[in-house]
Amino acid sequence: MVTFTDLMDDAALLSFEHQLRMMDVVGLAAWSLDLDEPRFDLIGDERTLTTGDVQLLGTAAPGPQSWLWSWANPGTYRPDVLAVALRAREFGEKHGVAELAEPEVPFASLPGSPTEPAVVASYMMEAAKAATGWYTGYQGPVGDAGTRIGLLLRHPELSLPAPEGPRVSRVLQQGLTELRFGDQRRGVHAYGRRRDGLEVMHSGDVTRITGPDSLTIDLRFDDLNRFTAMSAHLGGSKTP
Repeated sequence: MVTFTDLMDDAALLSFEHQLRMMDVVGLAAWSLDLDEPRFDLIGDERTLTTGDVQLLGTAAPGPQSWLWSWANPGTYRPDVLAVALRAREFGEKHGVAELAEPEVPFASLPGSPTEPAVVASYMMEAAKAATGWYTGYQGPVGDAGTRIGLLLRHPELSLPAPEGPRVSRVLQQGLTELRFGDQRRGVHAYGRRRDGLEVMHSGDVTRITGPDSLTIDLRFDDLNRFTAMSAHLGGSKTP
């Protein structure tokens, strides 16, 4: 059985690497969205990245203190922009994850009972990423009441390149330090298993990530699966 928290753990590090990739490509950017076309623009200082491969997951609203899935508004949106949200619902129905299957999700029912729409949108997007395999996301404000919209998107330039030691090391070190996890070791395992070009294995309290060019990263965890230390071998060099 998989839980909502499990899905958040499974997505966390790979999602983080995809967000770093977005920053590499366009930097800090404004955005615009036309769901009728559909079209999503990331408007950076030096360039604009445009994609029609955009999916609407839903909205987190501060008034009702709830997340509303996009498919809960039949006839409001063109069907092709709801496809991934519907896949997330199918996953939730199959695996008993109510947060993905119910049309409206109260903020208070989510881990930690968050109250901020941006936090809720992030949680729902992370779970949907793990359930569907779409790992690039964007959320932003809509209207004047503090509502946040959650989107997933694809574009060739946002795809991850082959893993490189310094980037993988940063994803693990920074991600495990800054991101929320229910189970950090599960999150590392999911990253090593889902990230193309990496492999993962376990021995005692050590989880090892390996990749191209002799990349080897050992991560240690305590009895509660909390991250305690990392040693990275990046093509012959060693970073404690």
